[in-house]
Amino acid sequence: MRIDFDPAAMSRNEFYKLLTATVVPRPIAWVSTASADGTHNLAPHSFFTIASVMPPVVQFSSVGRKDTLHNVEATGQFVVNFAPEGLFEQINDTGTDFPHGVSEFEAAGIATEPSLRVKPPRVAASPVALECEVHSTLRIGDGTVVFGRVVHAAVSQDVLVDGHPEISRLKPLARLGKDEWGTVSGVREISRIRHADWQGPAGDR
Repeated sequence: MRIDFDPAAMSRNEFYKLLTATVVPRPIAWVSTASADGTHNLAPHSFFTIASVMPPVVQFSSVGRKDTLHNVEATGQFVVNFAPEGLFEQINDTGTDFPHGVSEFEAAGIATEPSLRVKPPRVAASPVALECEVHSTLRIGDGTVVFGRVVHAAVSQDVLVDGHPEISRLKPLARLGKDEWGTVSGVREISRIRHADWQGPAGDR
C-alpha cells in the first residue's frame, strides 16, 4: 500500500522535505566563488550533477538567491570543490547563513589555494577541484540551475590509483533527508550487458 502526497495540497517546505528525503543520496558541490569586489564565498549545494561530457559541463541548483548565485552571475566563474568525509564539519559550517559580504573561508577557518584558470580560490584540503566558467543559467520556480563549463580539473595524487580517482580514497559525502548525511559504506560492481550477450531478465538468470 502506498501513501499519496499531492504537492498542490502541501506547503513548499513540506514537499521540499519529502523530495530531499527520497532523492538520495545527493552528491555535494562545495562551490567557491568570488564577488565583484573580491570577497571569497564558499557554500555546499546538494542539487548537483553532470550536464554534459563534451563539452564538460556540471550543474548545480541554487534554491533562492544566495551569495553563490549573485557571484557567478557577476563574475561568470566558480569552482566545484569535492566534499570528502574528512571535512564533514567544515562543509556544514559553510552552510551557515552568514551575512552578505562575510567570507565563509575566513569565518570557518578554511585554507585556500589559487586556481589555475579562474579567479575564485580552491579549498586547499579538498582532493578535487573543477574550475568552471558559467555556460548558462536557467531559472525554474524558486531555483536557478547554474551550468558551468569545466575549464580545468585538479586532482590530488593521494586519491589516484593508476591515474584514476579511487572511491575508497575519495571518501565522498552525500546529503540525505533532514539533517542526515551519508558516506560510502559499500561498493558493488556490475558490468553493463551488451545486447549481444543478453540472457534475459536478472530475475530469470
